[in-house]
Amino acid sequence: MKKIVHLLLIVICVQSAFGQSAEEKIKAFIPQIDQLFKQFVEKEKLPSVVYGLVYQGQLVHTQSIGLANIKQQIPASSQVDYRIASMTKSFTTMTILKLRDEGKLQLDEPAHHYIPELKNQRYVTKDAPEITIRHLMTHAAGFPEDNPWGDRQLGISEKAFSEMLNKGISFSNNPGVSYEYSNMGFALLGSIIKKVSGQPYQAYITEKILKPLGMTHTYWEYMDVPKNQLALGYRWINQTWVEQPLEHDGAYGAMGGLITTMEDFSRYVTFHLSAWPERDDPESGPIKRSSVREMQFPWNFIDVNPKQKYPNGQVGQSFNAYAYGLSFKKDYANRTSISHSGGLPGFGSNWRIFPDYNIGIVSFSNLTYANMGSINMLVIDSLLHTTALPKRTLAVSAILKQRQSELMKILPHWNQAESSGIFAINFFSDYFTPVLKSEAESLFSKVGAIKKVHDMIPENQLRGKFSIEGENGDLEVSFTLSPENPALIQEFHLIEIKKAQ
Repeated sequence: MKKIVHLLLIVICVQSAFGQSAEEKIKAFIPQIDQLFKQFVEKEKLPSVVYGLVYQGQLVHTQSIGLANIKQQIPASSQVDYRIASMTKSFTTMTILKLRDEGKLQLDEPAHHYIPELKNQRYVTKDAPEITIRHLMTHAAGFPEDNPWGDRQLGISEKAFSEMLNKGISFSNNPGVSYEYSNMGFALLGSIIKKVSGQPYQAYITEKILKPLGMTHTYWEYMDVPKNQLALGYRWINQTWVEQPLEHDGAYGAMGGLITTMEDFSRYVTFHLSAWPERDDPESGPIKRSSVREMQFPWNFIDVNPKQKYPNGQVGQSFNAYAYGLSFKKDYANRTSISHSGGLPGFGSNWRIFPDYNIGIVSFSNLTYANMGSINMLVIDSLLHTTALPKRTLAVSAILKQRQSELMKILPHWNQAESSGIFAINFFSDYFTPVLKSEAESLFSKVGAIKKVHDMIPENQLRGKFSIEGENGDLEVSFTLSPENPALIQEFHLIEIKKAQ
């Protein structure tokens, strides 16, 4: 690992040359991606791996190493189908949101409206709330963590699943009080999709989500995959790869049954990234962009790790939560990423996107529970650090621009400020004109003649800051607008920008 980090530091220096576009920087980094995956495959003894990098709506790089089928010597490729296990979960929640958007269900209604077997379950205590659909989507139903038990339920029949529920569920917590990963919860979501849509969840998801995204080489049942296109799964036992039996499709497939290719899955990644930024463009996906963004929101808190060690050796804080069939992370560099791993006997997979950078990475392997999340995080964290890709910026709202211009006509003397009509009713009760005038005149005098007033840097539509460049120093103005219409200045700060020594 030390050699890898040293290599990346060298690349950082080389890649810092001025004049390269983001695309050129990524292209220059691709050999390092390939090298990192090659070293990971060798270290973890993976039979094969397929990985892909998505940037600005395109699968810009994909590569494969090893054999998808050892006995038949079928090489891995971006067209070979791998079982992606729990990466399936977000397809299930996306479908639930589609049904919600169509007015066919509500997320906070009791799940027993659609699954009668849940009606008379015995919770931990009598004052427990009923399980809702949202609880199921966020691992908050109170079910116990069920890996690897849940993996072995993949192919059970609906009849067997119903009988299991009728016998009663064992709860580790009451619904709605904590996070605990549950495959059973997502199997229940599959049953709800069937009840509401009138079709098996597999058929409905295929018709309403997969096909509209162009995922035409994605399957639920492994026997439906064309010959020589299916990756087989393995374990590393006694210094050799041992083939693992494949699970058939069944009632638990909504939690982890999908089988797909890198080329197909990259279309799904692209769709998730396309939800940003918020905009007025016509909708073009199987569900609304706002619903995709809702999927990525941190709905159920998991933990804060003050000293998480990242694969590149960096130690820093992380905030972790569960969204709808997705994991949410705010990392040590204050970057938001959305991800999910998948693991079944014979397979391991992961995908991670950084929406603010319009970039994502995906990897599949055919080794049992292969930790693809670690290599994905190493690669994309190193890429972002090395290439310094530009972060998506928020467009400045018209009202922020207007208030900035009006403020500059008042600063630094605050003449006619109280009659200007740009301040909210609270402003001059919380800030006092003589004090504002004294502080502003002092700071403006200190920085000297104004050379440039820079553009607003928005935090959102009603809050932002801008800098004022002077001959002898710089100032920063920040303000927040009120919720009324038109929005008025309710909060204001003026500070000197200290130069780095």
